[in-house]
Amino acid sequence: MTLLRTLACLFATSWAISSAQAQAPQDLPTIKLGAGIYNIRAQVAQTDEQRMTGLMHRPTMPNNDGMLFVFNEATQQCFWMKNTLLPLSAAFIADDGTVVNIEDMKPQTLDSHCSKKPVRFVLEMNVGWFAKRGIKAGSQLTGEPFKR
Repeated sequence: MTLLRTLACLFATSWAISSAQAQAPQDLPTIKLGAGIYNIRAQVAQTDEQRMTGLMHRPTMPNNDGMLFVFNEATQQCFWMKNTLLPLSAAFIADDGTVVNIEDMKPQTLDSHCSKKPVRFVLEMNVGWFAKRGIKAGSQLTGEPFKR
């Protein structure tokens, strides 16, 4: 019985450690983007794993921070908010930095929010960030990833 209890404790400990690691927010490289006169500090999610985790498990995010999701090819991109604690706005962005559409997303839902055209970039910011600054479909973002 002692061996069984030891194994159970080891399993429980390893499960708790892996769960804690899985729920830790990502620490990704950042880049600077521009939206008119506004500066954005965006973490860059460019691998499948980074994009799947996104902004999950973050209790807060600084006002001008966000996450830029970079995909290999332009397709219709759809996002949902499972395990995401923050309400977010997602800007779907063309290769040249033009905002195609912006969707507000409620936390911890499986509602799908999609680009209206094929895009390679999606920028998530705190909900309302774009609207408060007058950034909408047709607005131009600047920065290294956008071809000019």
